[in-house]
Amino acid sequence: MTSFADRVHRVKPSFTLEMTSRAAELRAQGVDVINFSAGQPDFNTPENIRNAAKAAMDNGQTKYTAGAGTIELRVAVCEKVKRENDLVIAPDQVLISNGEKQSLYLICQALFQSGDEVLIFNPYWVSFPEFVTLSDATPVLIDTDAKQNFEPAIQDIQSKISDRVKGIIINSPSNPTGSVWSDETIINILGLAKENGWVVIADECYERLVFDGEFTSAEKLNQDHHIGANVITCMSMSKTYSMTGWRIGYAFGEKAIIQAMSKIQGQATSCANSISQAASVEALTGDQSAVEMMRDKFKERRNLMVELLNDIPGVSCDMPGGAFYAFPDFSPYIGKSFRGEEIKDSFDLADVFLNEAKVVTVPGDGFGAPGHIRFSYPVGSEIIREGINRVKKVLEQLN
Repeated sequence: MTSFADRVHRVKPSFTLEMTSRAAELRAQGVDVINFSAGQPDFNTPENIRNAAKAAMDNGQTKYTAGAGTIELRVAVCEKVKRENDLVIAPDQVLISNGEKQSLYLICQALFQSGDEVLIFNPYWVSFPEFVTLSDATPVLIDTDAKQNFEPAIQDIQSKISDRVKGIIINSPSNPTGSVWSDETIINILGLAKENGWVVIADECYERLVFDGEFTSAEKLNQDHHIGANVITCMSMSKTYSMTGWRIGYAFGEKAIIQAMSKIQGQATSCANSISQAASVEALTGDQSAVEMMRDKFKERRNLMVELLNDIPGVSCDMPGGAFYAFPDFSPYIGKSFRGEEIKDSFDLADVFLNEAKVVTVPGDGFGAPGHIRFSYPVGSEIIREGINRVKKVLEQLN
C-alpha cells in the first residue's frame, strides 16, 4: 500500500469543487439539476478578451513568459490599480499567478512555517485553512457575528494574539457570506497587524462585485490612515471578467515578499499561461462595459434570491453587499427528519436538496458556519425561481 506524506492526510479536499463536480455528473446523466454551488459567473468571457487571446495565438505568444508574468500584464495591473483602487505600485511589486488561488498559496508558502499561527475569520473560504496547513503552520479561527454583517469584534481578535501569530487573512467582499466589511473594521485589523508585526493577506477577488456603495481596498485604507501595516493584496481576473477557466490572478505588495513568492512559483509552475496573460492585458485596459453589465445583473439576481429565501418559513437571509453568494440560515430545519432520517447538520440538508430536489448547494458546516447553506446566484432569474421553489417543497416534507 502506498504511504503518503503527512500533509496529504492533514489537508481537506475542496468540497466546493466536489459539489460542482457532482452537479456536472448529474447533468451528464441527463438529470435536470439546478446548480447553486458554482462560484463563477454564467456569462461567457467578454468578446474583446476572447479576441485578444486569439490574436495572441496568431502572433506566436505561445511561449514561456517571465516567471513573475509578462511586463505588459504587470504594467496593466499597475494601471488598473491606479485607476480603480487609487494605489501607486511598480511592476516589480506584482506577481502574476495561475489564478488568485495560487497567489494565496504562494504567500503562505513564502511566509509561514511550523510553529507559526495565522488568523482566519469564520465563516471562511474553504481553502484558507488548507493553505495555512500546507505551509505547516496552524490556522486559528476567529468567530464573526452573523447579525453584525459577519464582522469580528475587536476583542475577539485581541484574544488570539500571541508571539506565534505571523499573519492574518481578510476577505471582503466575502466568500461564502457575500458581506462587505466596514472601513472601521478593516482599519482596526490593520492597526492590530501593525502593532503586532503581522502580514495582512487581503483577498479582494470580488472587489468589482460590490452592489451598495463603493469598495475601498485594504491597502488604500492602510495608506490613507497612515497605519503602515504590511499588506499583500490578491486580486483575480476570474470573477470580474468571467475568466474562471483562464486561471490568472495577481498579487501586489512588498517587493521582497513578491520576489519570494515568484521564486517558489518558478519551481512549481514556471509561469502563468501566456495566452491568458495576453487576454488579461486587454481585460484590464480595454472596454469595461461588460463588467458593469454583469454586476448589474448580479445585483438583480441577488435581490431576487434573497427575497425568495426569506419567503421560506424559518429561513433568514441578510442582504449580502457583494460577491455573488447568499448565505441563509436554515438552523430551524436541523434536527428534523426526512423520510425517517434525521438531518443532523447542513451537510445532511444539502444532500436532501441534491437528492430530492436536484438542487446543488454548499453546506455551511464546511465553511465553519453550522446551519447555514451557501447559494450562488450567477444564474438566470427563472433558474433561481425554480431552484428555490424546489427547495421550499422539499422543506415542507420535513417533520
